[in-house]
Formats: sequence, structure tokens, C-alpha cells
Amino acid sequence: MLTLHTAELLVPGAGSESGSAPLAGGAVLVEGDRIARVGPFADIAADYPHARTRRWPGVLTPGLLVRGGDVLLERTYYPDDPYEVAELGGDPISGEAELEALKMTEARWGNSARRGTQKLLARGVVAVTGRFTIPAVRTAVVRSGLTVLPPAAPTPTPSLDPFAGRDAAEEAFYGVLEPGAPARFAVFAVEDPGALPAQGATSCVATVIGGRLLHRRR
Repeated sequence: MLTLHTAELLVPGAGSESGSAPLAGGAVLVEGDRIARVGPFADIAADYPHARTRRWPGVLTPGLLVRGGDVLLERTYYPDDPYEVAELGGDPISGEAELEALKMTEARWGNSARRGTQKLLARGVVAVTGRFTIPAVRTAVVRSGLTVLPPAAPTPTPSLDPFAGRDAAEEAFYGVLEPGAPARFAVFAVEDPGALPAQGATSCVATVIGGRLLHRRR
């Protein structure tokens, strides 16, 4: 099935064959797990009138990369909302002593990692760096659809926000939007992509990996 994703502004990413200039009213045509075409929405819609159309507010960009994914998912615990929030609070828990007190098991780490990957997807993340050593966590990451890359050196303090510590939004992009490229991208409810480092990735309204809509803000 062909799916046409469009937003008020499309940012193809540095190095794309069409250049990195933002395109007002741009669109990405997805066929299977690949991008079939990128360009003005009106032109693509006219050529593919039967494609399913998804209209998004804001800016459509390549998906984002988070560094230190192993720290975020194997050395950070995400309480189960609402069952554990009254006891543990809603914030992620890290620190050797704090995790020791939780008496973590592999199954508990796996459940936490699933909640963690959902938080990443909700921030437009499509790839993480790190080396995962807990089998249940590794399984959760693979099933989430996230691409796993080798650890980056040096790694700054890991954050769920891919824009943390970045001077420009483009520094967090993973890949480009062009025909033949993997269909992995995100949409953010901002008017200007330059505002993303300040506003943060929680403005994400949609995340697509492998052509599948894996996050949609409700």
C-alpha cells in the first residue's frame, strides 16, 4: 500500500539528493518500508490519487538518533504507570544504590525497556547507540523497530531528548528523506525546525519506522 505523509514543512536532511533546503507543503510517499518519492504534496498526490494520505501539523524530518541507549534502557528503570507511580513516582530511576533497592530481574528490565522504547518513539527516535547485554532488553529494543548502532565515543550524558546538547536540530537527524531510503521519519508540532533544540522532542506527533506508524500523539 502507498501512503503519503505530508506536513506544513518538510526537512529532507543534509546530504539528501534534493538538497537540505526545507520544502513548504512537502510530502513523503512510502511504499512498503522504503521512501518512493519526496516532493510537493500537490504533485505527488496528483500522480498517486489512490495513495492513503496522512496530514500532520508542523515539520516532517528524518528520524532522530539518541546516544547512550544502553544507559537509558539497561541502567535506568521506568516505573509502570499507574501501578508503581504511587510508590516510586513517575520519574525514571537510575543510580547503583537506587536500582539495587528495586531488586531488578531480567524480566523486570525487559518490561522497563519496553516502556523506555515507547518514550523514545514518542520523541521521534528511530535509532540508538549502545551495546545491550541484558537479553530481555535487547529483545525489547529489536521488537520496537529501533536501529541499534555501535557505542559512540565520547558519549555525553544520555538523555531521552535527542536534541539535548545539540546546537542544531540537524545534528540529531539519522538518515535523509529521499527516494530509496528507509522510511523512517518523525513529525514535530513546531513551525520552525530551528526551534526544535529549544522546544525539545516531546513536540513529536508521529514516528514512522520501516513504513509503519509506531507512534501517534493522541
